[in-house]
Amino acid sequence: MSNGNEFVIVREYEAPKKLVYEMWTSPEHLNHWWGPAGMKVEVVRMEFKPGGTFLYSIVLPDGGMVYGKFVYREIVPNEKIVFVDSFCDADGNPQRHPMDPGWPIEILNTIMISEQNGKTLLTLKGIALNASEAEVKTFVKGFGSLKQGWSGTLAQLENYLSSVKSPTKS
Repeated sequence: MSNGNEFVIVREYEAPKKLVYEMWTSPEHLNHWWGPAGMKVEVVRMEFKPGGTFLYSIVLPDGGMVYGKFVYREIVPNEKIVFVDSFCDADGNPQRHPMDPGWPIEILNTIMISEQNGKTLLTLKGIALNASEAEVKTFVKGFGSLKQGWSGTLAQLENYLSSVKSPTKS
């Protein structure tokens, strides 16, 4: 149960559970849908295993560059991915949020994938990790922005899933 400090977003997909899970496991897929809507994201490196990292870059509208990183904690194939998410420098060293210095440096995210009524349900839960009381408050105040950002990213996943399920016809 959440004590109010946990961010939760749920998305339903018309795609097999195994395919939805697969979208999180390789750079080939992540390059097509991961990141803020409308921005160019590139996978720098990825080791999809417990203790491995996913380092990516985001090209901002002004041409600047921001980096992000996942450190995987737990992976249950086709069911669950647990990772610590943070902004970072180009070498993967955690950094403060580039637009909100009060944001927690680390967020612990859990993605659960299940089947329900013939569809795949993706549930993402996030909590501030190793955060001060002030950082937790900033995180909770940011739930609206998180919802908007994750909704855009998960919509991109939905669009990409459609293209993967339905190859272009000639």
